[in-house]
Amino acid sequence: MPVSHITLRTGHTDGYLDNLSRALHESLVASFEVPLQDCFQVFHQLDGVALRFDPNYLGGPRSEDWGLIEITAGKPRSVETKRRFYSDLATRLEKSLGLAPADVMVVIRHNQAEDWSFSHGIATLIDKEIKS
Repeated sequence: MPVSHITLRTGHTDGYLDNLSRALHESLVASFEVPLQDCFQVFHQLDGVALRFDPNYLGGPRSEDWGLIEITAGKPRSVETKRRFYSDLATRLEKSLGLAPADVMVVIRHNQAEDWSFSHGIATLIDKEIKS
């Protein structure tokens, strides 16, 4: 049940965001053990002053197309699953958007089932009954 926050520079078209969304979700389903219907994404577009990064730190050079994808995921995944996901995502973004792999940064955080309330003011994953 991941929630993804995608932070980019301002100025991207709806089509660009749609393609990025699709590539990210396809990678999560194919490589990160996420169900097909489980898609929760939040896009943040910031101007140049509000989005700062080192263009050469650990894997650069990065361009102005650099973006950060922060994923909060429920169950932990193995190191191998994460590696497969990182590679799959970078490949899909390069193919669909022409985004250089050096411009894709991913941070994954895990939490527990009780940390999620999808609706109705209940701990959805541990309180299985959803009020209607």
